[in-house]
Order: sequence, then C-alpha cells, then structure tokens
Amino acid sequence: MTSTPSVERTHAPARQPQERRSRLPKKARVDPVTIMTFFLVVLFVMPARYVVGPLGGAGSPSSMVAVLLLVWYLMSTLSPRWTPIRGRQPVRSVIVFFVLAVLASYVAANTRPLSGDELNAADLGLVLVAGWAGIALVTADGITSMDRLEVLRQRIVMGASFPALVAMVQFFTGIEVTQYLALPGLVEKGSAVLFEREGFFRPAGTATHPIELGVVLAAILPLALHGALFCHVPEQRRKRWIMVALIAAALPMSVSRSAILGLFVVMLVLLPTWPSEWRLRAVLIFGASSILMRLLIPGLIGTVLNLVSVIGSDENSTTRTGDYDAVVAAVSQRPLFGQGFATYLPRMYRVIDNQYLMSSLETGLVGLLALIVFLLAGWVLARRARRAATDYETRHLAQCFAASSAVAIFGFGTFDAFSFPMITNVMFLILGCCGALWRLQTQPRAHA
Repeated sequence: MTSTPSVERTHAPARQPQERRSRLPKKARVDPVTIMTFFLVVLFVMPARYVVGPLGGAGSPSSMVAVLLLVWYLMSTLSPRWTPIRGRQPVRSVIVFFVLAVLASYVAANTRPLSGDELNAADLGLVLVAGWAGIALVTADGITSMDRLEVLRQRIVMGASFPALVAMVQFFTGIEVTQYLALPGLVEKGSAVLFEREGFFRPAGTATHPIELGVVLAAILPLALHGALFCHVPEQRRKRWIMVALIAAALPMSVSRSAILGLFVVMLVLLPTWPSEWRLRAVLIFGASSILMRLLIPGLIGTVLNLVSVIGSDENSTTRTGDYDAVVAAVSQRPLFGQGFATYLPRMYRVIDNQYLMSSLETGLVGLLALIVFLLAGWVLARRARRAATDYETRHLAQCFAASSAVAIFGFGTFDAFSFPMITNVMFLILGCCGALWRLQTQPRAHA
C-alpha cells in the first residue's frame, strides 16, 4: 500500500525534464513563414527607391533583409537539428547554377579594365544575388506544410494590395505619397515625380517604376484569385475579393503594356483549367469591369489597348529591336561569361529594355542559360506539383503559381527586370513557393 506512491514519486521527476527536452525543438524553432512575413512588409510597404546611400541599388531595405535570409539559411544547415534541408529540392540546383554563372561573370569582369563605377556595380551585384538566393532557398526548404504555404500565399497577396492601393491614390490625385513612407536615414535613389503618359499619371506604388508595379501585380493576381475562389471562411470572402479588385484595378493604371500582356498571360494559363461556369463568369466580370472603367476613367482602356495594338510599329518598339545589333556585337566579344553582372550601366552604354539581352551582355550565354533555367524552373515545378496533387484546390494553386511564373517568362523580355528590386525579389519568392509546393506534393514524408 505504501510502496506504490513512493514509486510514482520516484519516476515522475525523471519524466518531466525528458518531456521538456522533447518539446524544446518545437518551441525554439523559428518559423520561416514568420520571417518571410517581415520580409514582405519591408518589400511591399517601404518604397523601393529609398536606399542606404553608400550601397546604392543593393542598399534597399528589402535587399538587405534578403541577404540576412541567406545568412540564416546557411547557418541553419550547420546543425542537423535546425537544418531546413529535407530530401530533394531542385530549387537548390537552380540557385547554385545561377549563382555560379554570376560568379563566373564577376571573374570575367575582373580580367578587363573596369571603371570605378563598374567595379562598384559588380561588387554590389553580388550582394543582390546573395539576397535573391536567400529568398528562394528559405522559401523552398523552410515551408513545412501546405497550411504554412497557404499562410504565406495570403500574406503575399495582402502585401501586394498595399502598393496597389498606393498606386490608385497616386493615379487619381497625382500626389507622390511614398515620400511619407520612407524611414529616416535612407537616401532617395531616383525621382519622386510621377510619370505621365497620354494625359494619365503612371503610378509606381511603392515600386521604382510603373512597369515594375504592373508586372508585379500581374504575377500576384493569380494568387489573389485562388484565395478568393477557395475561401473557406465566409467572413473573409469579401476581404479577399476586395484585394483581387485592388490588384486588378491598379494593374491597368500603370499604363504599361508589360502589365497588360501579363494579364493576358494569366488568363491564357488559368482559363483553360477552370470549369465552364467559372470561365463564363470570368468573361462577364471582365467585360463589365472594362465597361465600368471606361465610364469612371474615360480614355484609360483605349490608351492601354492602343499601346498593345501598336507593338512592333511604334517608336518604343523599334528602339528596342534596334538594340539587337549592338547586343550581338558586344556578346560576340565575350560570349561565354559576358562583361560582368550589373556592369552594363545605362549612363555608360545604353538602355536595354530586355532582361534576356541584358543577361547575354552581362553574364554571357552561360548566364542567359541560367536565367532561362531560373524562369522555367518555377513553371516546371508548379506543373509537376499540379500533376502530383490529389485534390482540385491544390491543383488550382499549382496552376496559379505556374501562371505567375509565366508572367515573368514573358515580362522579362519587355524590361531589364534585374534592375528593379521588387519584381526580382517577388519572382525568386515565387520560385521558392513553387519548389515548396513541389516538395510537399511529391515528397510528403521528407519534411515530416
């Protein structure tokens, strides 16, 4: 009778420390989605044209946070307990190839005489690439479940809604409100004056240029649509459709043909996979929205459609195609590794509004291949995840990520995307999400 309680008292203290030790890793582990949420706030809320002065373009707050993501990722791999690496992940190979191509171009750049500006640009370009790698790797390897991926998708859409809202204010008022959002101590890189085209203000939101804003919104629109179509909480449905409306309405306000082409790409990728009822509703809503925008903002739709219809014959298009001869001549001198990443400075050479051409110049044919692999990897991984998924909602999410990747594939041919921090960070983030989705669908036990 008296021995039983004594045995219980003897064994109870021994179990409690063991239980605390077993629970410790779960409590102490830092959630990558939470860290990425902080990055999204910095990326979308803080105006991209404000930088740390001595660092120039690499000194934007989002780029600096991205570099810290890479540091955190690499340090985590040193410990078996904390390492995010679980199973296969093609994104790692894509990032390694991309980084090696840039490093090879950096070495090639130092084999020729460099001006001080080119040398600084090459050094800072390595900082940018480190940040891009950190974004993709943390996202691809750090997301542990479909629930956490869904949370990150929601926060990406919420983040993009902010520059869309700012852009609408800029469009209707002509006031550059982002000057009130900069942190003290940052230096403005570029002009705060709004662009204009055909009598309309061209807002950039918190991005650096209207083209960048338009392509970013086009890339994130599919993710917003997914959240609204598959909202399981009735109280949140209205809020999600409001975010869709904000992003979709601000997109043509950029008065950018790149944005409109991106919208067409989204429709081309998504509509064939939708049920016929959804397609009919989408066509009706699109038509009604176009009519409403014609009434509320006379001339905007006509201006945007005219920009698309004259592609190939207007001065802007002929100027861009006129770059081909100069690019071919320059690439032929340094065909493999180019003249050095980030060293083709517009003020020293010329403006190249095509990232494929720019990569050929700066990183050579090897770098061009790395760019193509980077852009196609998101599409391929998303499509493979779609085939592996067993439910329609996940298949739709995968198709939406594929649509986002397709926007970049076409959009990077219309402007030098790597010169713009927001779109580049977003696309490496999308690549990481595609890698995470692929891993969660094809290797469900690898992250357990």
